[in-house]
Amino acid sequence: MPIITLTTDLGDKDIYQAALKGSILSLLPGVTIVDITHSVAAFNTQQAAFILKNSFHYFPAGTVHLIGIDTVFNTHTRYLAVAYKGHFFVGADNGIFSLMFDAGPTEMVELNIMQDLKFLHFPLADIFVKAACHLAGGGSLTEIGIPIVETEKKMNLQPVVDRNLIRGMVIYIDSFQNVITNITKDFFNQVQHGRRFVLYFKRNETITHLSWHYNEVPEGEKLCLFGISDHLEIAINKGNASGLLGLNLGDSVIIDFQ
Repeated sequence: MPIITLTTDLGDKDIYQAALKGSILSLLPGVTIVDITHSVAAFNTQQAAFILKNSFHYFPAGTVHLIGIDTVFNTHTRYLAVAYKGHFFVGADNGIFSLMFDAGPTEMVELNIMQDLKFLHFPLADIFVKAACHLAGGGSLTEIGIPIVETEKKMNLQPVVDRNLIRGMVIYIDSFQNVITNITKDFFNQVQHGRRFVLYFKRNETITHLSWHYNEVPEGEKLCLFGISDHLEIAINKGNASGLLGLNLGDSVIIDFQ
């Protein structure tokens, strides 16, 4: 059964999401459409990349992931279809692919599908849908585009090590207001070497213990753990960590190994 996932900034109040899904079903009636999210902040490629990077691998191989972020027609932006780890991705060449992938894609093409003039301002429901349905129906990349070797580059800010310190930052705040940093579990383990640590963040708050789950501390208490994305999170058990601790996107965190 073909699957197409949707990651967009279209929201839920307007006609755009309906137009997108209707266009997909008109071309490929038997497809399963899965909403990853339509709540990405407008044009926020980094937020979309984080969400999709940490969710696509839960889907079966062959799934097509349609990325509707910053897709409005622009004479300088290419539209791409990409194969990566057994999945297909269709999106604008606005840097999002470099943010999502740890290694190079297996195959990439610049789409050469003709634009329908009635969709000139909304290529997501036209060019992107045609490409996604073609791939979900078993078609090849080379039938819909011209092979390319490079995409637009954007850089994720990485944590840095300074002697016994890791300096990181907040990169995502989820709907539970858990604060997610750019410090991955692998990076933490490489630096820790079994040592105790103190996590410092805004308002001189500290955490000295790594939890396995949110309920390991009493309700209302703060904690840190590696969540489903394998990034270090700062949370409050059944509480709003971002608001109560004053943590926002871009804020710094420091881990001091004793």
